[in-house]
Order: sequence, then C-alpha cells, then structure tokens
Amino acid sequence: MTAKSAAAAARPTVYGYPRQGQHRELKKAVEGYWKGRVTAGALQETAAGLRRANWAQLAGAGIDEVPTGDFSYYDHVLDTSVMVGAVPARHRAAVDADPLDGYFAMARGTQEVAPLEMTKWFDTNYHYLVPELGPDTVFSADSAKQVTELTEALTLGHTARPVLVGPVTYLLLAKPAPGVAAGFEPLTLLDRLLPVYAEVLADLRAAGAAWAQLDEPALAQDRTPAELNAAARAYRDLGALTDRPRLLVASYFDRLGEALPVLAKAPVEGLALDFTEAAAANLDDLAAVGGLPGKRLVAGVVDGRNIWINDLEKSLATLATLLGLADRVDVAASCSLLHVPLDTAPERDIDPRVLRWLAFARQKTAEVATLAAGLAQGTGAIAAEIAANRADLASRANSPLTRDPAVRARTAAATGADARRSQPYPQRAAAQRERLGLPLLPTTTVGSFPQTGEVRAARADLRAGRIDTAGYEKRIAAEIAEVIAFQEKAGIDVLVHGEAERNDMVQYFAEQLTGYLATRHGWVQSYGTRYVRPPVLAGDVSRPAPMTVRWTAYAQSLTGRPVKGMLTGPVTMLAWSFVRDDQPLGETAAQVALALRDEVADLEAAGTPVIQVDEPALRETLPLRAAGRPAYLRWATRAFRLTTGGVAPGTQIHTHMCYAEFGDIVQAIDDLDADVISLEAARSHMRVAHELAAHGYPREAGPGVYDIHSPRVPDAEEAAALLREGLAAIPAERLWANPDCGLKTRGWPETRASLENLVAAARTVRAALTAS
Repeated sequence: MTAKSAAAAARPTVYGYPRQGQHRELKKAVEGYWKGRVTAGALQETAAGLRRANWAQLAGAGIDEVPTGDFSYYDHVLDTSVMVGAVPARHRAAVDADPLDGYFAMARGTQEVAPLEMTKWFDTNYHYLVPELGPDTVFSADSAKQVTELTEALTLGHTARPVLVGPVTYLLLAKPAPGVAAGFEPLTLLDRLLPVYAEVLADLRAAGAAWAQLDEPALAQDRTPAELNAAARAYRDLGALTDRPRLLVASYFDRLGEALPVLAKAPVEGLALDFTEAAAANLDDLAAVGGLPGKRLVAGVVDGRNIWINDLEKSLATLATLLGLADRVDVAASCSLLHVPLDTAPERDIDPRVLRWLAFARQKTAEVATLAAGLAQGTGAIAAEIAANRADLASRANSPLTRDPAVRARTAAATGADARRSQPYPQRAAAQRERLGLPLLPTTTVGSFPQTGEVRAARADLRAGRIDTAGYEKRIAAEIAEVIAFQEKAGIDVLVHGEAERNDMVQYFAEQLTGYLATRHGWVQSYGTRYVRPPVLAGDVSRPAPMTVRWTAYAQSLTGRPVKGMLTGPVTMLAWSFVRDDQPLGETAAQVALALRDEVADLEAAGTPVIQVDEPALRETLPLRAAGRPAYLRWATRAFRLTTGGVAPGTQIHTHMCYAEFGDIVQAIDDLDADVISLEAARSHMRVAHELAAHGYPREAGPGVYDIHSPRVPDAEEAAALLREGLAAIPAERLWANPDCGLKTRGWPETRASLENLVAAARTVRAALTAS
C-alpha cells in the first residue's frame, strides 16, 4: 500500500475507556452489591448499560473500532486471571460457589481469606491485583466475559475489537504464590499459558472478532534477552494459529526499544505504539527496523494519560512521517483512556478560557477522530479545528496563570544547604527520643481515619449552603475530638487528627495552593471502587496561607501524647495531579516543595513534634526504563529534602509509601533522610522489611501489619506474627507498628477492632522483648 492509500485508509480508535459512568454509577452499584442493597442481576444490568453508553459515545464521536473487554467490575488484570483460570487455591471454593462473590473475594478478601496483593500499574496511579502463580498452576480458558462483551457490541452494530492483557505482560506482572520456593519465575509458565490464549482467541473469532488486541506494556520496560526470547516465542506461536482473529499487539507508556524488532518480525498483523513525548523514540526506532511492511500500525499520538489538549499540527506531522512505514496507519490515544476523567462539559467552576486547554476522555476521542480525518482527507478538511486548536495552545502559552516571577526566583535561589537537615540522623534520633519518650515498638497510624457519612454530609451541607462555615467547623472539631479520644483509649502512642476536614490527600492541598485547578467531576479510577479527582497543575505554585496548622494544633490541645502533622509530599502532589507539560517535572517539584516547606515551618512553630510528609508515589513515578531513573530520583529526593530540611533536630520527620515495588528504590528511600518511614507490608508478607535490611537502611521503619484495603479484621496474633517477621529484619529500637496505609476508606467498627488488635500485638511482642 502506498503512503497515499495508507492515509486514505486511516481510521480512529481507542484502547479502552473510563468504566465508572458520568455519575460513578458503577461504583454505586458495586458497593451496593457488597452491602446487599443491589442484586447481582441489577449490578450486571448497570454494567451492561455503561458499556452500551460508552460504545455509543465512541461511535458518535467517529471512533471506527470500539474496544470491548476493557470494562471491569474491579480490575482488568484480575479479569485476566479469571480468563486463564489462575484462581488461588484459597479462593477456589468461593469462586466455585459463586463466581461473582469469589471474584470480589480475590479483590478484597474476606474475614477468613486474604485478598490478592495489589500494586501500581506501571508508572500510573491505577492499582492492579497481582496474579499468584506457581509451578503447579494449571491454566484453563474462560472466555465468557470477553465473548459476552464482544457479542453485545456487535449486536448493537459496532465494529469492535476485543482487548486482552497479553500473555507476556500477564506473566511478568505475576508473582510467586505464597509458599512457592524462592527462585520461581512465572514467565516459565508461558508454554502452559499460550494454549489457553489460543482457545480464547478461537472463541473470539467464532463470536465475530475480526481483530483482537493483546496489550504488552511490560515490553516497554528494560527486558532481558530471555524475556525478549519469550515474547518472540509467544507471538510466533500465537501468530501461527489458523483459528484466530488478526492480532494487534499494543505497547504504551514508553518506547518499545529492543522489543520493537522482536514484534516487528512476529507473524502478527499489527502493532500499536505510543508516539507521544514519553515514547517519541518509537518513531526513530520504527524507521531503523525498516517499518512494518504489510502490517497495520496504530499510532498513539494523543496523550491518554494527561488532560492537556493535543497539538493537532504536531501530531499530523508525526502521522505523515509514519505513513511510509506501514501498510496502514490508524490513529489512537497512546493508551487506554481509563487514566483520564470522562468529560470536561460538566465542569462549571473552571474559567471557560482555561477549560479549552483541557481534554478528558470524550474530548480526546474527538481529537483522535479529527486527526484521522486530517490524515485521510488532508488538513483542509479540518482547517477550522486546526485554527481553534492553534488559538487555544497560544492562549495557554501566553497566560499569566502559568508563570509567577516570584516563585521562579525563589526556586532558582534554593541551595544544597536548604535540602539538608542540620544534624545527621544519629544525633537527631537522640534528640527525638528525649523529646517524645516513646516505648519500644511505638504504635501509630498513617494519617486518615474513616470518612463517615456524617463528615461527608457536613461537607455537602457546606457546599449547598445548608450550614455556614462555623457550623461545618463545629462538626469537624467534634469528629477530631472523637478520633483523638479513641486513639488515647486504644493506647496508640503517636496520634493523628484523622483528616476529617480533607476531601482527598492531594486535592485538599491543591485547593489551597496557587497554580492548581480543582475539578468537580474529574473522577479517575484508582482501584476497585476507589475514585479520585486529580487536580490540574496549570501554573507556578506557592502557598498563600497555612493549610493544616489550625486543625493539627487543635488536636494537640486535646491530648498530652504527640500528634503528627500530616502533609502530602511534592512528588505525590505531582504524580496524583494532572501535571503541567510545559516545563521539566523537577522544576515543578521544587516549586511545590518550597510551598510545603513553609507549611512544615509553621507546623513546627506551632509546637508539632512529629511531621509526616507522605510520598506514596515516589516509586510509582519511577521511569519505566533504567536510563531515566537517576535523574528522576535526584530531583525527587531533593524535593522531599527541600520540604523537610529546615526543621530542628528534635522534630521527627516521617514519610509513608504504599503498594509499590520498594526494592527498586531502597537507596532513594535512604536518600530522603526521613527519621521514620511507614510502608505497605501486610499483603506482601513483610518483604519490604527484608529489602530495607539487605540495603542496610539505618533509620526507623514501620512496615505495615494491617491491610487497610480489605474489610477483614486481622486478629492480634496475626499482627504480632507480622511484627515478629519485621523484627527478623529490623532491630526493635527502630521498628514501629502501624497499618499499611490511611483508614479513610474503612468503617469505624473494623477500624476500632483492627487498631485495638494492632496495639495488643505491639504490647505482646514488646513484653516478650523486654522479658528476654
């Protein structure tokens, strides 16, 4: 096919779409099902309705080939485990008794059975359920979900393409099941897994699929020769099948690199590649391998992860370059649109001029369709759209919102001394022990306490004008007093105020900092039914006034025990926002750090003895390829130290991280120079404690002993067993007892019971240590 005919054939598509619905209907239906208020049939009908609405919207926007199979009640990797029959032994009875309840048991656990481990999907804030595999794993095909959703779309008259997690990525994301001997590699199960994929692909072809998409984002990471050979074998074998749809192998989030020639040579009919700035090298790499003659190329030129409008002329130039490199070039977003909100149209609180700079999922589908039309018919066919786009880009570039000379001058003036504590850790630790007087294995929580219906109602009443500010603050004060009283009664050593006044750990601060915009309806799935509204970081950042001092000081006035001040760190403020793309991330991080530094200083001046600066996103934002990591970690750790470097030695600095592969960043954790770090460890069986020990981590740590993302209440002996495991790696004088994460999503009954058990466990283990 010539470049001209490839352009004429260009079609728009996307890889996936937000699942929740305009009003988070899926969240409400699933949580209603868990509480017994929604039947299984009603939940399934809600889900089917959302799928129909999504496909109709996509088709109406001009998307030629809609995705199916990307919809999920909880997580698409968990769906893949079900599809291939990889159900852990402890969940098989529940799945056999009721597949839907068993599915949710794998995701959330039950009082009797622990859930699957959860961690971040590459470098995004989406969490997936980690497959558990072992040498005895037996795979079996269950294509019902994929076939059902494909049939629904085809029946409605759509051209549809099923989307599956590819077999190589699935195995690379998996971990050895509990009890499996060390050294087992899930990728060794590839030859056992491929026949299951073959069966699913045959079922999809029989159901009417012309194409099937196999997502392999793990191949955009650094991969060993053995892993690349496994990918070559997988797609050689799948490509050789005769009873299958045509195969489109998709990669995103970074350059495909050394995996590109492997897939280019594979007997598959198409590749989908990311051509946004994050993966711009794919263009040169594709030319270097001689393109994709005889194959379909789906070009991801619209950023599927951020919310800024596309530069249409720049994308068209990229697409024009690609025309000679493949038999057919189609246009897409760079990845699933799961990672962005649904629609800008309902936003009423953002200046309409600024709103034109933003593109959520619906706007991105329109951009994809526009670019496909421009590629197929020439720029004249989209002249009006290009002119409007050019004006919107200029409006943003020239807006005073984006630049504050005072902020830039302060950032440029920051020195290395600003990013260092005045004394080394051993001297600080002595001062802190004298000031705080804590026992061995001190107990604390990570920050938030349950956001009760009363708290949420108070916030809604304030927004609606049903109560005034004084009435709202009275309710918040009462909630804080209850949280402090419970912690004192339970025997917790370092208290928190519970964050009743905070809507979200990032949004709360973003609403009080310059440079940020808050959305009203910009919900994005984080995990399961947990949705967040990432703020938009549009301009230079400063702190006009104290943000947390009042409520922290109030909480401290209610108790003689130390109360932690709670802040969200600069890297997480970036990672969990839609960050600006018009300057280096390190520069933005330094601006946020200096704003937070002012808050730390005010907390310390108010007498706060312990200040926690959370950085759960430090690992999540780590570049996928090793070459980009040193530069990232330099500016990320410096930003944390800029935030905390000004405090006195006797002020104890804590940080927190959760649900990530900490082994990759242990040196960076050390480089933060926090006095205490709390980390997720319950689902991962205290692995992080041993990773810290292997590194020689010299400061205090609290690997979590209570998994807060499950409704189950761990008993005291379970928490004690985890503490003893932690003691095998971390000396008692440096070990803390705490939950994995904040308690915002939990109910009060389970929170009370779990924390009481945690304190009892710490006392039991402490007593044994002092008696020995």
